[in-house]
Amino acid sequence: MHLISPPDSPPTAGYSHVATIPAGSTLVHTSGQVPVAPDGTIAPAGDWEAQARQVFENLTTALAGGGAAWRDVFKLTVYVTDLAGLAEFRAVRDEFVDTTRPPTSSLVQVAGLVRPEFLIEVEAVAAISGGG
Repeated sequence: MHLISPPDSPPTAGYSHVATIPAGSTLVHTSGQVPVAPDGTIAPAGDWEAQARQVFENLTTALAGGGAAWRDVFKLTVYVTDLAGLAEFRAVRDEFVDTTRPPTSSLVQVAGLVRPEFLIEVEAVAAISGGG
């Protein structure tokens, strides 16, 4: 997999502009992950860092279930209910992704998520080289 930001592209905030995936790779798609722990506990409402951390821990588990790891992720789709906590979100994200070759990313502000206390939902797509 190659993650690229061509030199004539606009500056980024922790993402790449382009991902190319080699033929024969197995794609792993996660469902949107929300800030709910495996025991059903919801991360504290209004706490961007705690919610982001739980979301990324859930993504780690989901990726592993598909045979992938963070090094294999080439695309994140991020849904947020407002933009106030982006700095906290990005700090946690950067603990999980390789910041020297970050995945491509889309960030969408939405009116709400499935539960009103949720601030964040994230989907990931990974590619396992050689067919996994």
